[in-house]
Amino acid sequence: MDILASFGSGVQFVLGYLVPFLFVLTLVVFIHELGHFLVGRWCGVDVKTFSIGFGRELFGFYDRHGTRWRFALIPLGGYVKFAGDADAASAPDQEAVGKMTPQERERSFPAQSIGERAAIVAAGPIANFILAIAIFAASAFFFGKQVLSPRVDSLVAGSAAEQAGLKPGDLVIAIDGQQVASFGDMQRIISMRPGEKLPVTVSRSGQEVTLAVTPALSEIDSPIGKQRIGVIGVKASSRPEDWKKQDFGVVDSLRQGVVESWFIVSQTYDYVSRLVQGRASTDQLSGPIRIAQVSGAVASNAGFLGLLNLAAVLSVSIGLMNLLPVPMLDGGHLMFYLYEALRGRPLSPRAQEIGFRLGLALVLMLMLFVTWNDLVHVRGLL
Repeated sequence: MDILASFGSGVQFVLGYLVPFLFVLTLVVFIHELGHFLVGRWCGVDVKTFSIGFGRELFGFYDRHGTRWRFALIPLGGYVKFAGDADAASAPDQEAVGKMTPQERERSFPAQSIGERAAIVAAGPIANFILAIAIFAASAFFFGKQVLSPRVDSLVAGSAAEQAGLKPGDLVIAIDGQQVASFGDMQRIISMRPGEKLPVTVSRSGQEVTLAVTPALSEIDSPIGKQRIGVIGVKASSRPEDWKKQDFGVVDSLRQGVVESWFIVSQTYDYVSRLVQGRASTDQLSGPIRIAQVSGAVASNAGFLGLLNLAAVLSVSIGLMNLLPVPMLDGGHLMFYLYEALRGRPLSPRAQEIGFRLGLALVLMLMLFVTWNDLVHVRGLL
């Protein structure tokens, strides 16, 4: 019986967590690297390797252009290696370039113009944003959106909303200058701003009234464990007339995809800004363990569509992270190219090598930190 129970637990882990996690991460990584790959090919650069994952190759094949497409053992990222790259981080290999024939050198990555190199590097994060927009747009086009009016039905006694003067029947139309179209919009904005005094504009008896509301920090239970968010103590309307199905045409669906993606971008930068100012906690930073946990929870509770939406959110996050001006990341390469464009010459090989080493150290420290965060979070659920 113990053997059967262990087998059943193993199958549940694979199907409930590992498969959804690999689907989400592989999709996001593949699209990111595909952006680099396609623009590189378009610029005439030879591509040596297209890898999903790091480490030992599990399986792979060569295409007709000589590119090795491979799936590797550690599925926590990927890379495209161009001719003239020293490693997976695209550090230039000057020695290898020097040994190339003129024809080979012409098709190497370091031989391309600054603009072409920048376009190839930026294509990865841009592809991530395009993926997110496409997923959100497709969801809006095919399934529409159930919208609950941001109307106050009732207030929790003693809550921040009651203390600020909100009343049942108020229709929230804006929070801190951001337009509110649904109760979900209101929740998303407030949840990210605990402890901050927010101007909330409501429509009351045909008049606009602006009140100052400070969301309280609250710990709630969710399918992925306890989360700390901002709340103001407002209960949603239960009236059927406050629910409506919103359908979208092609153009409006694309606009919805852009709006949803931009919301994630703005909330991410808002969180980072508050983190730097010491007004947000680092325990919200997640790594691969919690992404796997979230993937499993979303797959079991929201199905395949929910998993796609999670992939869209993760895609925006990875696109933003890769634009950070840290050597090793795409943003670091773009920073080097900006220096080269302004000074008329690239950084010295030694300076670039030091930069890549520092970038590697920063990335590894970040990975260790978020993994520790994940372990603390998971231990709290046990």
